[in-house]
This record gives sequence, C-alpha cells and structure tokens, in this order.
Amino acid sequence: MFDNGKTGQLTPISDTDPVRGEWSHAAFLPDPLPIESPELSGSTYRSVANARAALAALDSTALQLPNPRLLRRPTLRYEAQSTSALEGTYEPLAKVLTAADDPQEPRMREVLNYETMAEDAFEWVAQRRSLTVPMLCELQMTLVRGTHLQKPSSGHIRPVQVVIGRRPNIPEAEFPVKAARFVPAPPGVDLQARLRDLLDWIATDRSNLIDPVVASAMVHYQFETLHPFHDGNGRIGRLLIVLQFYNTRTLSEPTLTVSPWFEARRSEYEDRLLGVSAKGDWDSWVAFFANGIGESASATRRQMIALVAVQASLKETIRQSALRADTAHTLVDLAVSRLTFTVRQVEHNLGISYGRANKLVNSLVELGILKELGEQAYNRRFYAPEVLRVLLHTENP
Repeated sequence: MFDNGKTGQLTPISDTDPVRGEWSHAAFLPDPLPIESPELSGSTYRSVANARAALAALDSTALQLPNPRLLRRPTLRYEAQSTSALEGTYEPLAKVLTAADDPQEPRMREVLNYETMAEDAFEWVAQRRSLTVPMLCELQMTLVRGTHLQKPSSGHIRPVQVVIGRRPNIPEAEFPVKAARFVPAPPGVDLQARLRDLLDWIATDRSNLIDPVVASAMVHYQFETLHPFHDGNGRIGRLLIVLQFYNTRTLSEPTLTVSPWFEARRSEYEDRLLGVSAKGDWDSWVAFFANGIGESASATRRQMIALVAVQASLKETIRQSALRADTAHTLVDLAVSRLTFTVRQVEHNLGISYGRANKLVNSLVELGILKELGEQAYNRRFYAPEVLRVLLHTENP
C-alpha cells in the first residue's frame, strides 16, 4: 500500500494476542508537517478559493447579526449529533436538539459532552491561548467523561497500540492489527513528539505561506493519522478544523458545522486521508477537504439566515399581540440560543421573578411561539417549534 511517496515511516511493532499468540506488523508514523504548502493542482486551488469565499460569506453574515453568539449552541448541537454519528454513537437529531443539559442516558451524555468540550476549546481560543498537549488531553477527558469510553488512560496520550477500521474480505481468524485498514503510530516518545510538533506548527503564523483552508486540511490529516488518544480522535480532529478557522480569524464566531458533509462521504474521507500517508497525495485530500468546507460553510450560512428569519418572525408575532413586555423579545432570543429551557432558566437568564417568568412563558405558549416539550408534571421544558423546524430541515417539527 505504501510507495516512495509516503509521508512518514513504517515502524515495526509486535505483541502477543491472548488468543492467537505472537504477531509482528508495521505501524505508520507520519513525518512532521512541511513548513510550506504541498504542491497542488489548479483545480484544487480553485476549490480552496471557493471554500475561502464561502467562509467569508458565513463570517460576513455572522458579523451583521446583533448577537451571533446566540446561534452557537444550535450549531454545536447540530455538530455534536453528526460528529458522534461518525464515530458510531447515533442519537436522532430532534432528540439531541431538545435534550436537557445534564442527560442521564449514557449515549446522550456522550453526544453532549462534545458541546461542553467545544465550548471549553472556544474559550481558550478567545483568550488567545495556544493549544498544548495537556489542554488536548483535558478536551479528550471532557469528551469521554461519564461514558463507556472513559478508561484509566483517558485524559492522557494513549499508552497502547490502536488500529483503525477493517479491510474487506479478511478472514475472521486474522490478527486484528493485520486486518486493520490503517495502523497509526505506536505509543511512546515518537508519538508524543509528533503531537508536540503538530501543536507547535499550529501555533506558528503561516498565513503568508499557506492558505488557511490548506493549513486546516494539513492539521486535520496529521491529527487523525497520529490518532493520539484511545478514543475521541475523530471528534477532536473535526473540532480542530473549526478551532483553526476561529484562531486565525478566518471566522469571527465558530458557527460552522463540518461533520454532516464528511459523515455523508465517510468512505471517500478515509480513502483521501490514507492516500496522503501511502502515496503523498495531498492534492486529492486538500481538494476533497476544501469542497467539504465550502459546502459546509454555505449550509451553515443558510441555516443561520433561516434562524434569524424565524427569530424576527417570532418577535413580529409578539409585536402584533397585546403583549408589551420587552422581556418577551428576550425570551425569544433564549428560545433560539438554548433550544429548550425550564421556567427556572427563564427566571435566571432574564433576571425576573419565578412568577413573572411562568406568566411570560404561558403567554408565549398561548401565542403559539412556545410549546411544552413532553408532559412532565414537574420541571417542565419548553421550546420554539419554528426554531426546531429550521434545524431539522423539515416542514414539520
């Protein structure tokens, strides 16, 4: 599979399988990323330019909003559902969007841990803090905390060899490592050194040498190829895409969902990544990646515009009613940003009494702006059906 164009070293590995006995194989340790852009074709540069234009349009739309941060949570929930599905943890989108912040179901907790992890990372970038190995380890711990993925090694660079996928038509009796689609770097000092090299590469300003879209493609490839953690590499790697655009100010607000596009093209995604490792085919990977970023940015922008239109429409409904309280408009903002909420949360977020919050919620229910979620006798939750409809891309919620 690997020819002279490969972008790293094949390093011998061996161990003993408790069932099948001793085995020996090879793992792939990628070289440090080059300091300049890989050579790309004209068509790939056009894809990169299109992606930059789509990102600029998304950012321009966000900057025109009074408070673009209101849309961060809906975007994160959407991304959390899709990025988790890519890793095999599927929960219906409607269920994820309307879930409480502290879900008791293990699978839902795993999905929403992504939201917490991303918010932590965005805060670090907003504080202009460079990513470090301990910070990445903290993100990984947040992602798996309280789930079946949490292990003694969680929050640390993996101490064991891992394998990715399985090649077709391989006998079941074959050693898992030899049946794997890809075998990333073995644990140890080389893996840790390559990860530090990658974070140093990210921290260095390369805007005069490498287009931000190309740089993001390179970083995503390197992180996924290193596969530094036992679990969560895919989700963290896709978060790094948005983090880089946010860090380089390509995006002023990290409202970008990338996983739905890649989820729909999982096989090609894996093939393009492997093509870089095995043959040094950066061109095909960057073209694929740029197309994904461009289409993802355009889709996110359309969703953003639709959410803002719904927000304006709901506020117009209030203006046409007998309701005159300014807090009613603020409650619409809350319904867009939180998706679901309790009366207690309205009380806290709007700074009003519980009785007034309860009356306000009931008034918006009567206007058809809000609807009760489920039929809980206590701790009732509410949502705006029109907001959910936009996020589900359907005619009916």
